[in-house]
Amino acid sequence: MAISFKEVDHYYPGLKKHEYTVALSNINLEINDKNEFIAIIGKTGSGKSTLLQHMNGLVLPSKGNVVVFDNIITPKKKKNPKLKNVRKRVGFVFQFPEYQLFEETVLKDIMFAPKNFGLSEEKAKAKAIEIAKLLNIENLLNKSPFNLSGGQMRRVAIAGILAYDPDILLLDEPTRGLDPKGAEEIMELFYEIHKSTGKTIILISHDMNFVYKYATRLVVLNDSKISYDGNKIDLFKNNLYIENHLEKPEVLKLIDYLNDNLKTNIPYNIFSLEELISYLGKEVYNG
Repeated sequence: MAISFKEVDHYYPGLKKHEYTVALSNINLEINDKNEFIAIIGKTGSGKSTLLQHMNGLVLPSKGNVVVFDNIITPKKKKNPKLKNVRKRVGFVFQFPEYQLFEETVLKDIMFAPKNFGLSEEKAKAKAIEIAKLLNIENLLNKSPFNLSGGQMRRVAIAGILAYDPDILLLDEPTRGLDPKGAEEIMELFYEIHKSTGKTIILISHDMNFVYKYATRLVVLNDSKISYDGNKIDLFKNNLYIENHLEKPEVLKLIDYLNDNLKTNIPYNIFSLEELISYLGKEVYNG
């Protein structure tokens, strides 16, 4: 396993002595290094971001162990030399990653992380140009990142992470603040990276439409504990989403309406409105 949680708890200190807030409780979780697209979902305050941050060593467990590519992360507070290797192999795309841009040009910003992880200037530059082409921002390389649009800045920040080629990508609400078109483009980008490279991607999102369209496995947090880990169809088909305070994806609401009112029998293995339209078109053509 690439990432493994063993009976992990995490507490945040309160304002008074001996007070604390439980963020995670008895987390046991295993994640493969290839071919997983996992969505971590749950209501606000359920512990999603804290769980994700453990996978990159940004926070340490209060109890239990997290193992990331054979690097054991324990509750010990002293500096852990293994964390740099963890962060090299597990890339983290924060909410509003563009806030972390700081170099004078886009090219230098994308090159920063590869150089920090040991690539030469020449190799870091070649990698930056390669990733810029992938993200369709090669025409921005000599510009200041602070003179770009919000969507362009988001792509530059993501390019800086992709440039050092982590094995796993952690995405904490990567579409937040983007318009619908920009959000769809970013999610399609990550999905294509997942399909073409086999990299495991772990996504936090409140958008159940994106979750249902792209994720292959759902991990649901409810009151700091994992309440569900499995197939996305089963979560919604068996109404487990209700007790976990989740919204039903729009495509499933429409499927329910058609099945209830038109007596159709449309299956739940249709993951977007586009797929539903295509399915209905085929049914009409074949009918």
